[in-house]
Amino acid sequence: MKLQDIKNMDKDDYLGILGLETKHSFANQLLGTLGTFGIGLLVGAGVALILAPKAGSELRHDLRAKLHRDGKDADANGTEATGAGEAAGRPA
Repeated sequence: MKLQDIKNMDKDDYLGILGLETKHSFANQLLGTLGTFGIGLLVGAGVALILAPKAGSELRHDLRAKLHRDGKDADANGTEATGAGEAAGRPA
């Protein structure tokens, strides 16, 4: 190690030589955690798209039809629909 190397060292280098490190703030820990969470969300969304049992357009059509049907049930009964048609359209 030369004298020039010592002049170019920063605080973290000195602490590393002593076996220490700088104290991390709560904001740094939070950003790291949120970054990991975000990556997990992206991976989960990708896996969900790969393993989806139906194409997106089919699934949207089924959901739209179910919501429309349940909305009519609620209007006819005067109360909120209880999901009587939940199993309709699903193969056994």
